Amino acid sequence: MPADPPPLTPDCASCAGLCCVALPFAKSADFAASKPAGTPCTHLAADFRCTIHERLRPSGWSGCTVFDCHGAGQHLTQHTFGGRDWRAHPELRAPMFRAFPVLLHLHELLRYLTEAAERAPRSLYEETEAARARVAALTAYGPDELPAVDIAAERARANPVLTRVSEAIRAALPGPRTDHRGADLFAAHLRGADLRAANLRGAHLIGADLRGADLRGADVTGADFRGADLRGADLGGALFLLPSRLRAARTDGATRGSPFGE
Repeated sequence: MPADPPPLTPDCASCAGLCCVALPFAKSADFAASKPAGTPCTHLAADFRCTIHERLRPSGWSGCTVFDCHGAGQHLTQHTFGGRDWRAHPELRAPMFRAFPVLLHLHELLRYLTEAAERAPRSLYEETEAARARVAALTAYGPDELPAVDIAAERARANPVLTRVSEAIRAALPGPRTDHRGADLFAAHLRGADLRAANLRGAHLIGADLRGADLRGADVTGADFRGADLRGADLGGALFLLPSRLRAARTDGATRGSPFGE
């Protein structure tokens, strides 16, 4: 088990452009063109930088601006593959591209568990820290071991722990604690809504009007905020809020709260 967990924030300068080559994307409102997995984006430069980074959104690549590998890219490049990259070592293309999606999911899960371990009540700390340490150990696997990790099984193992921590934290908070788990709230009119300590796990909030809404202490694990209007909303203490989810929404200087640890 590694003594220190891997960094959970991206360091693109230390990565071999893995999100721009290993992952597929389809032409949509988020991406201006389609690309299969394993094919480099046409905007990826030889030094692994994006040639249109400063104009991604107006060029139709907003999906890139909200993506977050949670540090998986540089970890795979610098640690799993010892600083080698797929361009200088073409024989690494297939193994790197197989391992990256797995490590990507592990880093996201580790981010959730790290927050849970730091915020868990004393009664739940031991099991939460054990779950965090288990996933941290998986991130140290080698190129041949990572693709064999069963991500679905790891999520199924971690989710009950995350749920118990969420329920314990929210039970101690004021608010209606409404249950909108997995709800279809597409373009919903929730302006000024009292969503304190609500369960919004997996809720579809695409294009929802959440201006001035109170989401303090809400569990927003996997909630889809793409195009949601969070201007003036308060997300202080929201549980499992990822930076990428917040970047996908419309915010302003009056939007309060930030992802845990930032």
